[in-house]
Amino acid sequence: MTDVAPLARVRGAVRVPGDKSYSHRAVLLSALARGRSTLSGLSPGADVAATLDAVARLGARVERDGDRVAVHGPGGGLRPSAEPLECANSGTTMRLLCGVVAAVAGSHRLVGDASLSRRPMDRVATPLRLMGARVHGEGPTLHAPLVVEGGPLSGIAYHVPVPSAQVKSAVLLAGLSAAGPTTVVESVRTRTTTEDALRAAGLDLAVAPEGAGRRVTLSPGRPSARSWFVPGDPSQAAFFAVLGAIHEDASLEVVSLDAAPERVGFVGVLARMGARVALHDHGGFHSLSALSSALVATEVHSHEIPSVDEVPILTVAACAAEGVSAFRAMGELRVKESDRFAGSLELAGRLGARAWAEGDDFFVEGLGAARRFAPFRLDAGLDHRMVMAAAIAGAAGRGCAIQGADTVATSYPHFFRDLALLA
Repeated sequence: MTDVAPLARVRGAVRVPGDKSYSHRAVLLSALARGRSTLSGLSPGADVAATLDAVARLGARVERDGDRVAVHGPGGGLRPSAEPLECANSGTTMRLLCGVVAAVAGSHRLVGDASLSRRPMDRVATPLRLMGARVHGEGPTLHAPLVVEGGPLSGIAYHVPVPSAQVKSAVLLAGLSAAGPTTVVESVRTRTTTEDALRAAGLDLAVAPEGAGRRVTLSPGRPSARSWFVPGDPSQAAFFAVLGAIHEDASLEVVSLDAAPERVGFVGVLARMGARVALHDHGGFHSLSALSSALVATEVHSHEIPSVDEVPILTVAACAAEGVSAFRAMGELRVKESDRFAGSLELAGRLGARAWAEGDDFFVEGLGAARRFAPFRLDAGLDHRMVMAAAIAGAAGRGCAIQGADTVATSYPHFFRDLALLA
């Protein structure tokens, strides 16, 4: 059990870990390249460590030197591992690796922890099978352990049925070694991290709008070895943005962020609620400032936050707001590291707010400015985002105790240290 004390005031600046999404993709593209790539600013969490360990098992050479990592992609390409590829708690590692090994001839076994082994992998298996890979898993929705039989692939045009940057990325990574171009069409625009990384690695990519979504077409090719710098993770910055907005005496800044439009939807949501939050451009990198605010309820649709990763912490903001906030089309929350749909409702209740669900929508009647959150206890269900959302609520309110807080190490090992430094 980890106790979080209330903060009397919040002041200062924080640099969140390197963007986890970009870190995974930079590591994988470096392993697929020929020669040495250097990476700085990588996410220090266990999720990206799992991706580094996996590419090492596949034949890339990984050298760590403090906060810098070198990845040497083998000239002859990756090869099957005699040992399972351990993905731990990282769904991104497992889904993107499926795309990578689909083109590596041989049999690949991908395993994860108990939480990851409950998450559906059929959404990546379906397009990879269409490309020519054979993917096997447990049950109708293909839970891990997975076995991917890699070999020659053909490019396809694939319409992603449920918005998912991970599915898009797995298909495009497989498409690097396919015969002919690979096209992914998405009805809702997800984060462009993979497209940005592919271009940075010298690949030929065409992107065009398609209704409310986009069409991405990749020509096959091998990534170029290069130097990568990973900016700060905006989904981690969201926790501090909410802390600044809901705390009664706060002024803070999060520095050196990626601010791609698909990654910072939470900023618009908070601004709509009356939060004094703002992004500042510093010549390519951004910072985010947040000040104490009086919040009002709003309606949040999943298309504003395609990954829905920021919904648990926005639920905390809704608990502090005046009125009833509606969270629409949030079914995807149920298949994250934990059932974050149920977890968000539970957290709201623990904070003293009234919360209820109707189908894939849920609603939170906030406490408003007149009341602070009650002290509470929460079992975070081994989910790093639920841990951080609970900790922010405790720090802004009257404290809390969190069961399973150690799981924050999957994405942000120094989260509690950085939170304490803002006191």
